[in-house]
Amino acid sequence: MNTLNKNTIELQSPKYYNNRELSWLAFNKRVVEEAFDVRNPLLERLKFLAIFSSNLDEFFMVRVAGLKDQVKADFNKPENKAGMTPKQQLNHIGLKTHELVKLQYEVYNEVLLPKLNEENIEFLKMEDLTKDQLIKIEDYFDEHIFPVLTPMAVDAYRPFPMLLNKSLNLAIVIEDEDEIEENRIKTAIVQVPSVIKRFVCLDSIDERVQFILLEDIISYFINKLFKGYKVVSVSVFRITRNADMTIHEEGARDLLKEIEKELKKRKWGAAVRLEIQHKGFDQNILRYLTEELEIHGKDVYEIDGPLDLTLLFGFYKELAGIRENLVYETLIPQPPRDLASDEDIFEKVSERDVFLHHPYESFEPVVEFISDAANDPDVLAIKQTLYRVSGDSPIIEALKRAAENGKQVTVLVELKARFDEENNVQWAKELEKAGCHVIYGMTHLKTHSKITLVVRRKNNRIERFVHLGTGNYNDQTAKIYTDMGLLTSKRKFGIDATNFFNYLSGYTEKPEFHHLSVAPFDIRIDFIRLIDEEINFHKRFGNGRIIAKMNSLTDKVIITKFYEASNVGVKIDLIVRGTCCLRPGIKGVSENIKVRSIVGRFLEHSRIYFFHHNGEEKTYLSSADMMTRNMEKRVEILFPIYDGDIKKRVNQILASELADNCKTREQDANGDYHYVVRGTDDPIIDSQLLLFEKAYRVMEDEE
Repeated sequence: MNTLNKNTIELQSPKYYNNRELSWLAFNKRVVEEAFDVRNPLLERLKFLAIFSSNLDEFFMVRVAGLKDQVKADFNKPENKAGMTPKQQLNHIGLKTHELVKLQYEVYNEVLLPKLNEENIEFLKMEDLTKDQLIKIEDYFDEHIFPVLTPMAVDAYRPFPMLLNKSLNLAIVIEDEDEIEENRIKTAIVQVPSVIKRFVCLDSIDERVQFILLEDIISYFINKLFKGYKVVSVSVFRITRNADMTIHEEGARDLLKEIEKELKKRKWGAAVRLEIQHKGFDQNILRYLTEELEIHGKDVYEIDGPLDLTLLFGFYKELAGIRENLVYETLIPQPPRDLASDEDIFEKVSERDVFLHHPYESFEPVVEFISDAANDPDVLAIKQTLYRVSGDSPIIEALKRAAENGKQVTVLVELKARFDEENNVQWAKELEKAGCHVIYGMTHLKTHSKITLVVRRKNNRIERFVHLGTGNYNDQTAKIYTDMGLLTSKRKFGIDATNFFNYLSGYTEKPEFHHLSVAPFDIRIDFIRLIDEEINFHKRFGNGRIIAKMNSLTDKVIITKFYEASNVGVKIDLIVRGTCCLRPGIKGVSENIKVRSIVGRFLEHSRIYFFHHNGEEKTYLSSADMMTRNMEKRVEILFPIYDGDIKKRVNQILASELADNCKTREQDANGDYHYVVRGTDDPIIDSQLLLFEKAYRVMEDEE
């Protein structure tokens, strides 16, 4: 017993864990590395730079902002895994982020821009323009840009303006030669308007496509805004602000109104990062901005190129249609293997469970499931959870139509889905107007589960159809996120779904479920039980095996249990796309654990959990990652796969991903990631392309 306690204490040592924030930055490094990968088409490589920038914005707005709040509150307690205080974390984050941003602009300037030039695509500076081009750009400035600009003077009567989060701005220093010496120099701010496209396409010359950035045009003609003054300098900068929301749920009489109020505040949070365009930046302006914004020097990022490379999303979209050789080959999601195109979805699901694997298989059957239910006169009720949906969601339209058709429609719209709060507030209002019963979730919990229940009366019998998924009910992200879903009419799944929605919408204790495991807390309890059972099977039969695929792994209780399993010899393969606080390959701690991360064309989003159990294989899908927040602060669902054919398919998908030697990195015992080394005679296996090829082959075989 003492030995066990000593071992358990030893497994808590901070040296065996990765810090969550630094592990996330390691993931974002894997994203930027895709921009270096020559196997990716050129415009796709640029898109990875945009994804990197978008990721980093959110990281600063939430994670860095939260740590800064802790430091301001004199909170010095180390986090419970890697043992770093908030201040230590911020120091490490600053060093690592500066390195990564430098890497991002190295690949942009030194690799991708020259490659674009080879393809007759060019970003020009104002000094590169021909006389005719300059005349046209000046006309464009006068007609389309100038009327939108607002110069904001900064003086005793006009204080430093409250600049929007993530907005691009110009700081202009001007000189009034008519003033006395001490009053001559003045400062103004001009926001680069977000309502105008960030890059302007010039007339093509000799089949070259040429662009110029909006901020370069404004800077060049900035004197037109300050007639009578001499422009001394123009400095381009961007601010990132704290965008985390503090929602006082207990005191809120109406959560929707509370969130609307907080959304207005989000734009004006404390500044947490200042980005400046290094070339031509006025050092006096830099000192002025850091004082006004109360920004520390280590939070200033001097950029060698355009600020905010999320602009490359728009650039990609502009060119993808006309330069198809520079983007990925179009892959069309196939009809699901388990569901023929002419089959009635309710009849099919009445016969057997249906498995869906997106984006390899179409998301359309999920939309049809809800749409058909809305139109079916035998359907009595539809109940659904919504976390993130698309901007023009066919699912929302189907739910509204169902209510208008007199069906009982209950929708849980999670208003606290970060950065989707505004969209979800709007959807909630629309659904209520259509006659749906809308609930907003549970106090202090986010409802992250993905479940739909359809209740139908057929031949005087009540039937229940359930959809369970790993990803959101979003028809757009379903084209680029890998996710899985299950459609079932099994009676006890229907009872579980009914009890689940009653638990969300009414006053009742959490029910006992037949098949579902529901967080908070129950999913973690079940994971621990399953790992303990695998340990016991291994002690008896020596064949313990666990495979777990998720987005992030941070929960220390589960990580420690994985370490215990590894120590008795259980072989554990973890496929963790993003943050992973577990360190594999440490002798006496995690030597039987491997951690892989796949970063490729599609965002790996499905959550799969496999336990060998001496051949009585148990396979689960879930909305939940093995993160503490998913275990304790969210309403999540873990559900088993019982159908033998579906279980076999899911396990084959796991095998394909474990065999990936193209887009996989493996974590070493120090927490660093490296591409998997492929033998000279080994075939190239890109698991995402392989799974698409399998989906195509299935359709060809059926035809």
